[in-house]
Amino acid sequence: MSKYTALLSRKRSWTPTQVSKGALLKPEAEGTLKRCLALRTLELPVKEMLAQGLEKELPDDPGVLPALQSNMADEDKHDLALSFIVDVHGTDAGAEREAEAIRKAWLELPEHPILKTAILERSVFFVLLPFFRFTGDIGIRTVASDISRDEQVHTALHAMVAHDLGYKS
Repeated sequence: MSKYTALLSRKRSWTPTQVSKGALLKPEAEGTLKRCLALRTLELPVKEMLAQGLEKELPDDPGVLPALQSNMADEDKHDLALSFIVDVHGTDAGAEREAEAIRKAWLELPEHPILKTAILERSVFFVLLPFFRFTGDIGIRTVASDISRDEQVHTALHAMVAHDLGYKS
């Protein structure tokens, strides 16, 4: 079995569902939660970067393409699930503007797109998701847990692709 296929087999299927607004575990963290939620704007650019990576040289392994395509599909689910949270909890306009500037900066970086996704998911989403689990309401915590399971596979897979191509973080 391909090492990429083996990683892909660790995923669990889930479907984003609308959430209800509940009591936050840490109500004083609401402003920070909204700033973190603003970074959902990075989900679809991760998909875009993966698509760009598919246009470049990939490791010679039959499992790499299906694994990357599966991860791309996950980004749509992540974006939808986080949007459901925003629908009930609202946004912070300043945080949304700042997140857009961060998104633009990531897209403009010259590094290999799959290397960028490995770093982005590891350094941004691996920080945000535990914060959501420790401060959010039941809907936020559930979404964070679902996305976290995907991100574990994504970061390992994207780092493996980058490494196999000779790129370093």
